[in-house]
Amino acid sequence: MLRGSRELSSALSRRRLERAIGVIYRPETERLSHYFYANLAEQFDAVIHFDQTRAVEPLERTAAVVDGEVPEAFPSGV
Repeated sequence: MLRGSRELSSALSRRRLERAIGVIYRPETERLSHYFYANLAEQFDAVIHFDQTRAVEPLERTAAVVDGEVPEAFPSGV
């Protein structure tokens, strides 16, 4: 359980939808394949919430393409 605050623990002990990370995106089954119910207060010792985020930016703006090399996103091409 979350330690330190019974009030916070109580507020977070309700089952909520949690989004899975690292799943293959399939729009037709997104709700079933990407989300599951979790109880944060029982599952984690701490929770960090970010109100604002931004997209991750690549270190290299243009990657060199080597002829005959299989693309990194093979086979999906994403």
